[in-house]
Amino acid sequence: MPAALGLVLVTLPVLCLPRGVAFGQLPALARSVAARDALRLSLVTTTSATALVLLCGVPLALVLARSGARGSVLLRGALLVPLALPPVVGGMALLSAFGRRGLLGHWLDEAGVRIAFSTTAVVLAQAFVALPFFALAFSGALIAAGSAPERAAAGLGARPWQVLWRVTLPRLRPALVSAAALAFARALGEFGATLTFAGSFQGVTRTLPLEVYLQREVDPAAAQALSLAFLAVAAGLVLLTLWADRRRAAQERRRLEAAR
Repeated sequence: MPAALGLVLVTLPVLCLPRGVAFGQLPALARSVAARDALRLSLVTTTSATALVLLCGVPLALVLARSGARGSVLLRGALLVPLALPPVVGGMALLSAFGRRGLLGHWLDEAGVRIAFSTTAVVLAQAFVALPFFALAFSGALIAAGSAPERAAAGLGARPWQVLWRVTLPRLRPALVSAAALAFARALGEFGATLTFAGSFQGVTRTLPLEVYLQREVDPAAAQALSLAFLAVAAGLVLLTLWADRRRAAQERRRLEAAR
């Protein structure tokens, strides 16, 4: 009974989302400048944030998976802090670091570089919330897969970057795709940190979640219709993650069969 209640709790609201949507208004909404700007900006910033997450998250996951017990605990704790923070507090933390009066933002502002309340701020806010998800998920896959192939390649004279590109990433491609999809979804749905750190300026920082919130105040039907766009993207990411998980399970079965 509790399991069924939990399933209803997480699925019923999603299934009810299309109710009340005036599907006949969708073409007009698709032609809306504000909606198109929000969708375009979300896709651009989320893709950029995911690229940044991959650039920083893969090495971070490797360090997390290969470090000793004490170092792993400290690093994992540091990654869990952003996950535990309320999104608005995360935005305030970003302002404290990159705002005009922030620790780094003060020096950047003197150099003529302003990050807060810009499109760059959106990317940083999305990466800030998505990076821990990616690093923790991918490091778990690294730990589960073991490091024997990497050690063998290093023993044969391969350099660290060759081991990464020719051994680690190819054999963990499904896990990498799954973790990247998780990071993309988290970045796409970011709201609180973006609003606090980047603001809500059409075409510059107003991403799709912010546009949904704005439309909820003036046109609830439009907000529901925009929410369907999120639902479609989420469904696509779920399918991608399921495919990656199946590939990873198949690889694990082949590895176990080869070890017999």
